[in-house]
Amino acid sequence: MFAWIKANLLTIGILLVLAAAVFAIVFSLLRDRKKGRSSCGGGCAHCPMAGSCHKKAADGK
Repeated sequence: MFAWIKANLLTIGILLVLAAAVFAIVFSLLRDRKKGRSSCGGGCAHCPMAGSCHKKAADGK
């Protein structure tokens, strides 16, 4: 078992770094969503998802 870990230490390290990066991205997206921010940029004039993304802006309220 330890020999396998030692032989694949670099691969395991890269996997842990990539997993941490994905976790940080997902955490950031969820935190932004809870705060009401979005990654779209807010120009809803020609966006087909305007009714789903920004309900208040699409309703005119």
